[in-house]
Amino acid sequence: MTQHPSRAGLRLMHVHAHPDDESSKGAASTAMYVAQGVDVHVATCTGGERGSILNPKMDRPDVLENITEIRRQEMERARDILGIRQDWLGWVDSGWPEGDPKPPLPEGCFALVPLEEAAAPLVKLIRSFRPHVMTTYDERGGYPHPDHIKCHEISVFAFEAAADPAWRPELGEAWQVLKLYYHHSFNRPRIQAIHDAMLEHGLESPWAERLKEWKEEPEWDARITTRVPCAEYFGVRDQALLAHATQIDPDGFWFAVPREIQEKVWPTEDFELVESKVTSPTPEDDLFAGITDPL
Repeated sequence: MTQHPSRAGLRLMHVHAHPDDESSKGAASTAMYVAQGVDVHVATCTGGERGSILNPKMDRPDVLENITEIRRQEMERARDILGIRQDWLGWVDSGWPEGDPKPPLPEGCFALVPLEEAAAPLVKLIRSFRPHVMTTYDERGGYPHPDHIKCHEISVFAFEAAADPAWRPELGEAWQVLKLYYHHSFNRPRIQAIHDAMLEHGLESPWAERLKEWKEEPEWDARITTRVPCAEYFGVRDQALLAHATQIDPDGFWFAVPREIQEKVWPTEDFELVESKVTSPTPEDDLFAGITDPL
């Protein structure tokens, strides 16, 4: 793999809604930064207690009965594969509401916790870990799961609150994160490019149906500011994904596209720079662009 100058002293925090999100969003760039010496910390908002079992091979009564503990163990394996540190913020999974109209969310779940209360453990973690860069989801949550939208809301709030010495000083000394990003890797141009490449190679695309329904939003895709080249770490990403055996079907769409096609067609993970306290002209190819002195 490519040798990079050491970036020891730099710190990166990803805020995710559930265990497995850290492996399905930005995991290759995470592994790359870890290899370069960056200290990467994942904050996981909920335990994924109400998540469905998405791998038919794991859809068994014994798994369902122990889902909370199993998902914690899966997270530990993924954490070791990616080389990160990780903390649970301690909130309870809201679940995916199904039906028309959708039922009310379960009492006490993450999505229903008042914003400042829900953000407090994250502020405390930011102040103790002191990241230079933080990533989270866009205002749509990446997809409209109530926990993903809440994750966006607490991250944006905590980015400001952690830097304000007057806000809950008992949570630690104020810390200003220098850059805030939203994940944008699941974007239509990328999926279209991979789909087209699959067809060119005479392979069946797992995205055919999804693309028929996916309306084009060029102005949304234009929000991407930062494309981080990390194709040589797609294998590490895949291993981290497989660690979440209840959530990832090894024979499903996650692995339907040969890695060689992914590496050639779209070798980056994509982000949107939302806030920056340093000078960093876009487009960028590095989440730490503009951060010259980590100390």
